[in-house]
Amino acid sequence: MQEIVAGVDIGGTTVRIGMVTQEGRVFSHACLHTRDYAQPAGLAKAVVEKIKAVLYDAGAGYVLRGIGIGAPNGNFYRGTIEYAPNLAWFGIIPFVELVRREIDVPCVLSNDANAAAMGEMIFGGARDMSEFLFVTLGTGLGSGIVTNRRLVYGHDGFAGELGHVTVMPNGRLCGCGRTGCLETYASAPGLVKTYREIRLRGNPSLGHRPAMPGGEDEITAHGIFEKASAGEAEALEAFAFTAEILGAALANAVAFTAPEAIFLFGGLAASGDLLFPDVKRHMETNLLNVYRNKVSLLPSGLPENDAALLGAASLIWYKEEP
Repeated sequence: MQEIVAGVDIGGTTVRIGMVTQEGRVFSHACLHTRDYAQPAGLAKAVVEKIKAVLYDAGAGYVLRGIGIGAPNGNFYRGTIEYAPNLAWFGIIPFVELVRREIDVPCVLSNDANAAAMGEMIFGGARDMSEFLFVTLGTGLGSGIVTNRRLVYGHDGFAGELGHVTVMPNGRLCGCGRTGCLETYASAPGLVKTYREIRLRGNPSLGHRPAMPGGEDEITAHGIFEKASAGEAEALEAFAFTAEILGAALANAVAFTAPEAIFLFGGLAASGDLLFPDVKRHMETNLLNVYRNKVSLLPSGLPENDAALLGAASLIWYKEEP
């Protein structure tokens, strides 16, 4: 019998499920639509039903070792999803408890960025590292801190919110309700906003500008990447500004974590040479002398399509007790 783990990635629109071997092979993918479930108990039941169906289809040669779940605002200590802004359910949801009502196997839940950081350590580029930062650059900016090969959760389970450090006082309004958070600048929507402001010849440090006439809704981070790759000055300026903000923020993070490496993951990180060299340069410029030229800036070693599932499954394969 081969042991496998069910990796579950809960997003605002889609829940992805995959079976993951100890070697990091992902198979038997399934998905659910998050918004089809008015109550979290209904989603938990549907997730377990999917897992059981996948196990049945996989045949008798597999045994389920456990279920790992990555979720927005996931609390590792409590097994809860707490006040997630992109989910329809308000308050504190005891999701692990709801899953365990449906199936009697070990179940661990964590913040999605923390789960991905664990996946980087088990299956990605940090296999041989003890101290690193993992930063996701997508619709938001998430992060996980690993020290001595253990995730840092803090006393309440919510450590590592690099996306919500203030980088621009009185800057852009963030979804968290505050202003000037890093993720409003160093994320896919942040890049789009910067590009729009540059097109208007506004100051990217200001949070509110009039709408750009004509085609504003069609601007995407990928479209800006394509324009920058073709040499458009405004798109290149948007990437340069984003790299400057992100590099300085990473230098601050290094000052209190002293990692061996920082891994960047997500759509924006896929911009490659349009982002990495400038981020590295601004990070080095802002670092204390004792840290300079010691911290590697690397792309994630996880496959983008399965990164969330590998991260979730790693919570079981490398199980820490909450």
